[in-house]
Amino acid sequence: MLDHVTLRTRDLEGTRAFLTAVLDLEPGYRPGFAFPGYWLYANGDPVMHLIPGHGGPVDRGGETIDHFGFRLTDYDGQRRKLDGLGVDYTTMDLPELGERRLFLHTPTGILLELVFRESPVAATPKSGDAT
Repeated sequence: MLDHVTLRTRDLEGTRAFLTAVLDLEPGYRPGFAFPGYWLYANGDPVMHLIPGHGGPVDRGGETIDHFGFRLTDYDGQRRKLDGLGVDYTTMDLPELGERRLFLHTPTGILLELVFRESPVAATPKSGDAT
């Protein structure tokens, strides 16, 4: 089970504001570290840590974390929210998984994937399993 993600960002305040507006994360308790940052909470858990970084171009071809995803509900409501905030995004529908996805970038270029499960997906037998 993934506990949290830490993002280094050259725009600490802008990234915090973006994530709280788009994902409804809430800043909360953070230990008194010797450097600035935020812990952003979802459902009482600190799932996103933000700390200062120096920025630079994102190298999608190099060895790095490409993106992170959040499972959300209310696909249409989230699209209305993003439209109202003026946030650009692209869509991807995966009917074979019963999912719809939205892709967007933070103000400093980090890719976010928002996943919406529309319907339960039937279990697919693994190869070699009896059907």
